[in-house]
Amino acid sequence: MTGESDMNQFTVVDTINARRRRLRIRRLKYTCQSEVPISISDENGGEEGHGGLVKGELSFRKTTREEKTNDCSSQTEICLSLTSASADNSSCKNELVLSGFGEEESREKSGLGCISYGSVSLIGRRREMEDAVRVELGFLQDAGERYDFFGVYDGHGGARVAEACSERLHKVLLHEITIEGNNDNDINIKAIEWEKVMNECFGKMDKEVMMDRMMGSTAVVAVVGNEEIVVANCGDSRAVLSRAGVAIPLSVDHKPDRPDELERVESAGGRVINWEGHRVLGVLATSRSIGDEYLKPFVISKPEVTVSERTEKDEFLILASDGLWDVISNEAACLIVRRCLRGRLRRKSHERIVNRSRVADAVSKLAELAMARGSGDNISVIVVDLKNGSNFS
Repeated sequence: MTGESDMNQFTVVDTINARRRRLRIRRLKYTCQSEVPISISDENGGEEGHGGLVKGELSFRKTTREEKTNDCSSQTEICLSLTSASADNSSCKNELVLSGFGEEESREKSGLGCISYGSVSLIGRRREMEDAVRVELGFLQDAGERYDFFGVYDGHGGARVAEACSERLHKVLLHEITIEGNNDNDINIKAIEWEKVMNECFGKMDKEVMMDRMMGSTAVVAVVGNEEIVVANCGDSRAVLSRAGVAIPLSVDHKPDRPDELERVESAGGRVINWEGHRVLGVLATSRSIGDEYLKPFVISKPEVTVSERTEKDEFLILASDGLWDVISNEAACLIVRRCLRGRLRRKSHERIVNRSRVADAVSKLAELAMARGSGDNISVIVVDLKNGSNFS
């Protein structure tokens, strides 16, 4: 009887531990969405459409998959928690295969050619998902010039401001660029004063969310063109460029203890209090953000803007929230992405699929490493491959 009692007790403990493991796995919620050219085969092995290239969307929330469907009779499903997208031309195609529906789509880019990206947004150890990401390919085009938009938004106090930025900020920016061009349909992109339009854009976005007085969001956005990369940062999310093997930060975190930020806050009559880290009035761990009306004028929405000329040595661009950067250095993040893009880091599962989308694997590896190193925040990452879809030598 004693042996049977011990066995029953062991079974109960084992069942509880198994349930805990399942709950822990369920907490790791991915939210991914992008458009990619994908290849779908019908039941007879033939390809639908012209060349089998179709446009698809995937959305992962919690542990379920929701698909936005277009009119299409055939479909295929492959489980994948990350996505990647690229623009097609005759010499560069993204061959990632995943669940999708849609129609044939072909994109062409002049200048530096194809661009591909991967993105992931992970709830991590937080109870609520307050991060958001946004990608708009072909966000701005004129006379052979093309710009793609990438944005990472890290909300606090709630998700509404980050979600509003994800939905609206790129549209407000495009409107400001149109105004800068005197409402002329033929915008001279090379004449855009990026610092001016970014300041106006962030300021108007800040006014749009002012009703959510106790909420805010950081914002780091990149506008990637054929010849330049424009980065605007407000808060402690970060953009890092890898050029010739060197990690180059394109933004500087707005931390309350940064000497110039500390001076600005105190000059406005505020205080920076060390309460579980340096915080404005002992509350907010970043000195700039969109929203947070209750902390003005100490917390401002004015971004810092950098414009970098693209070179042939540019490898990739990383945009991420502080859920990544708090536990992974710029150099370590670039090393991981570089190895993924070179095919030196491979996933044990779904290896055939992942090998075809190394940029998607890179964002996955970064998010997984941040979790393994104890990140307690939401984790959002975008990696933009700047090498025209070609392999590194």
